[in-house]
Amino acid sequence: MKEESAILEARRRKAEELEKQGYSLFPNDFRPTDRAGVLQEIFRDYDNESLERLGKSFRLAGRMMARRDFGKAVFTHIQDETGRIQVFVKRDELGEEKFRLFKKYFDIGDIIGVEGPLFRTKTGELTVLARDIRLVTKAFRPLPEKFHGLRDTELRYRMRYVDLIVNPRVREIFRTRTRIVQYLRDYFISNGFLEVETPMMQPIPGGATARPFKTHHHALDMELYLRIAPELYLKRLLVGGFERVFELNRNFRNEGISTQHNPEFTMLEFYEAYATHEDLMRRTEEIFSGLAEELFGKKKITYQGQEIDFTPPWPRIPYREALVKIGGVPEEVLASREKVLEFAAERGIKVDPREPVLQKLWAKLFDALVEPKLIQPTFVTEFPVELSPLARRNDRDPSITDRFELIVAGREVANAFSELNDPRDQRARFEEQIRKRLADDPEIHPEIDEDFIRALEYGMPPAAGEGIGVDRVVMLFTDSPSIREVILFPHLRPEE
Repeated sequence: MKEESAILEARRRKAEELEKQGYSLFPNDFRPTDRAGVLQEIFRDYDNESLERLGKSFRLAGRMMARRDFGKAVFTHIQDETGRIQVFVKRDELGEEKFRLFKKYFDIGDIIGVEGPLFRTKTGELTVLARDIRLVTKAFRPLPEKFHGLRDTELRYRMRYVDLIVNPRVREIFRTRTRIVQYLRDYFISNGFLEVETPMMQPIPGGATARPFKTHHHALDMELYLRIAPELYLKRLLVGGFERVFELNRNFRNEGISTQHNPEFTMLEFYEAYATHEDLMRRTEEIFSGLAEELFGKKKITYQGQEIDFTPPWPRIPYREALVKIGGVPEEVLASREKVLEFAAERGIKVDPREPVLQKLWAKLFDALVEPKLIQPTFVTEFPVELSPLARRNDRDPSITDRFELIVAGREVANAFSELNDPRDQRARFEEQIRKRLADDPEIHPEIDEDFIRALEYGMPPAAGEGIGVDRVVMLFTDSPSIREVILFPHLRPEE
């Protein structure tokens, strides 16, 4: 800390000296006309003779990232949004006074403006010969040491602005994230879906099973919740006559943080009238295989050393069958609550022994024994109705629902089902949830969304809906092991 304080103090003194000489530390009149990465691309095949024939001066701004001093000349690299380029600062070209100011007062981390022609050094590196150079923004704090960078992951997430400066891969992850979101938006708009926005503060949190964040609206004197899902509002729009809708936006769940979970996250939800969960399986295959083609020109990607093949069709397996065949849970165990508890205890799987619903105990076994083994894209189907309070019952077997989860690389990426549009059945399921609340389940909320029931009573067309976790999609397609790698500002504990 003492060393850092000394560096900060030295930089401040240097900045004050420069100001006393009449120079602004933060001018706003430099206008770059060229960009580093663009010049590297355009002139990558030009030799010195070709560059000289251009007879052109280039004007760039960027952050100083490196510096090598040779007395009467200095080589530095500047970095802008598009990349880096070398700058040659020579006293004979720049003039005595500007060269003095540059050498004495410009530091790594400063944002500078340079102007001059291009040439190639003896090593072949494209370089700007600085005929003019000026300070654009003074950096009072130094960047991390060149060879160490930011290795502390929590420090990287906390100071993402520095992480983006020093780690090119991080910048590329978020460029790819933008491409993914744009692809998803374009896909749905081109397929006749209407993009909409629904409330992020809701009087009754619904559409998922999760603990909400709570707030208070003073003017209305009412409790509100940050939404855990937009589902019930999007289905109201189906009632209103919009037959294909989607929303790309944030959800909030007051739950744990892990490599796969952040309290606020981006979700894509879409609903399609006169469609079933079978239709959405085909659409999901189309979305993911198309995204792989868009990003990589092929349907196969590599995630954490494993090849993932998005070529349709993908395998489908019923939920209970997956527990038996993949999870190794005997059928007789699934039939008994006591046997499930015993089976889980033997394998060190944490379950709540007070949980009265057998199928919720199954879910703990599924998470531990099945999900991690599903590496290739797989649809798990036929979820028990107890785990699917908003999904349509199967016509042949009312104990299961017309629902699927997409599992890729050992984690859920999408969840979809044929929608429940019978208001009587929906009310009964809401009431069942309230009964479970009496068992002190903090994830179940005691109030029925009467307005949603009323909307269903006006008649919602048969439909299917799906939620896709955008952050997890970005993790897959950027080969990122943690969700915090793909969220610009993930939630962290307060800084000590």
